[in-house]
Amino acid sequence: MERTFHMLLYRAFHAQRNALRPHLGELGLGSGQPKVLNYLIQNGASRQRQLADYCEIDPAAVSRMLDSMEKGGFVRRQADADNRRCERIVATDRGRAVYERWQGFCGEMEEKMLAGFSPEERAQFAQYLLRAYRNLKGEGEAGV
Repeated sequence: MERTFHMLLYRAFHAQRNALRPHLGELGLGSGQPKVLNYLIQNGASRQRQLADYCEIDPAAVSRMLDSMEKGGFVRRQADADNRRCERIVATDRGRAVYERWQGFCGEMEEKMLAGFSPEERAQFAQYLLRAYRNLKGEGEAGV
């Protein structure tokens, strides 16, 4: 059976997703929501457009996701001091706690996935994935 890079990457992505999927439900999160929490925790209060850009999805999808996350108590909306017509999204204490647990699950999955890789191989692998991503985004070598 011929193995091409795109199929290997596809299979690895699905294996990773399948390993993590049960934990989403356990934490009360939906698909894509940990990525939103990550951005908010790393960057603080953010506008919906920033989240859409980071998640690489349209603003309407982010809006629906935020509605669900707000109902779950993971985020809240607050007025933007600079522009009253806009609002900023912030992670709640519950959102931060759930994200911390999510990170634990991700760490366990990464250790399983990278078993037998040396620290140098792990660093190289991360660089290769980052470079491939940037190439596909049109950033090429300049962004590496």
